[in-house]
Amino acid sequence: MFEDLGLQGHRYSVSIFIFTIASIASQLPATVASRMVGPRLFFSCTTFAFGLITFCTAFIHTWREMIALRVLLGIAMSGIYPGLTYLISTWYTRHEQQLRFAYLQTGEVFVLATGGIVNYGLEQLHSSHGLAGWRWMFLVQGACAMFIGLVTYFWIVDFPEYAERSFRFLTSEEQALAIQRIEEDRSDVQAAPFHWNEVLRHTSSLKIYGFGVMFFLLNIVSTALSYFLPIILQGGMGFSTNKAILLNAPPYYYAIIPVILSSLTADRLSLRGPVIVFNCSCLVIGFALLGFSDQVAARYFGTFLATGAYVSNWAALTAYYQNNIVGQWKRAFAAAAVTAFNGAGGVTGAYIFKQNEAPRYPTAVWVAISSHIIMIAIVGLFTACFWKANRTQRKGKKVIEGTPGFRHTY
Repeated sequence: MFEDLGLQGHRYSVSIFIFTIASIASQLPATVASRMVGPRLFFSCTTFAFGLITFCTAFIHTWREMIALRVLLGIAMSGIYPGLTYLISTWYTRHEQQLRFAYLQTGEVFVLATGGIVNYGLEQLHSSHGLAGWRWMFLVQGACAMFIGLVTYFWIVDFPEYAERSFRFLTSEEQALAIQRIEEDRSDVQAAPFHWNEVLRHTSSLKIYGFGVMFFLLNIVSTALSYFLPIILQGGMGFSTNKAILLNAPPYYYAIIPVILSSLTADRLSLRGPVIVFNCSCLVIGFALLGFSDQVAARYFGTFLATGAYVSNWAALTAYYQNNIVGQWKRAFAAAAVTAFNGAGGVTGAYIFKQNEAPRYPTAVWVAISSHIIMIAIVGLFTACFWKANRTQRKGKKVIEGTPGFRHTY
């Protein structure tokens, strides 16, 4: 693909960068749209569009065409993650959410891991019917996404207050129970009538930006590993191209274990900050092994620790911010804002693994370690602020998030 499309120099990184910029610019209106038009129509249309654009990528011939399609791809998928996290948050109480976000993240990492193996198989079709192997990848994956988009309309559910619009989902009694649970937890089932002022007034919430910075720091590492793990395995550890593709999968399969276990523990104990700190510590150890060990096995083990840690922290951070805000439009704004910060981290992550620094990649290693030390410090600051606010609330001197009885989870 690099030779066919002329992706020399920084053009590949630019294609990642432009995709992220398009996604960031579209996230807030896309997340609002998921609330306005409903999850069934929104997610089915965006998933189908994502698949169609991916399918069309199989027929491009220049790097300029690739960048144009990457812009459209960023717009198409901009509302998927913030929209899904927002939808999940509306259905579950605060102390049930992290495990559900872990399930969402498990789906992503399973696709990433399996996708590497599938891509290896599709690469073997190189020159079949006159198509390069990378073109087969886009053809098959795009077709699968379009099919999933069509099916999505029938299996995805609506918001709790509109559950009757879902396809054979809940009885009226079950819907009433679901609404009652959310009202008892945080009293924000019903959304206020839409107006942009109702959404944008939350731009003054400093803690949303604090959560966003943590997602920025997290995605510096996650994007870099996602895009460049095969390059690390090949250029940094000496594996062949085919072995690098196959060895890219196991760290993601492994990540399913820590994200489920840590999220299950966090929900049962109603803990958020300590779990995030633990995951950050695991990532620091993983990158230290990746950057400073002389043994290939130890370095490869470091990729397991790092991948498991950042996947686990995605679920933990999502629960962290969703547990500490109230209100439908504030929740939607926060989902879009932190995903935008997450995307900005992806821009940075696209540049920290420099091929001329193989096999040690010192820039990437130190950026990853530093970013997660900063995350630990931010969690410490939030913990102190949330503890103080809760203590004041217990004394009857403060109402948190405008909701009587609400307390921060940390």
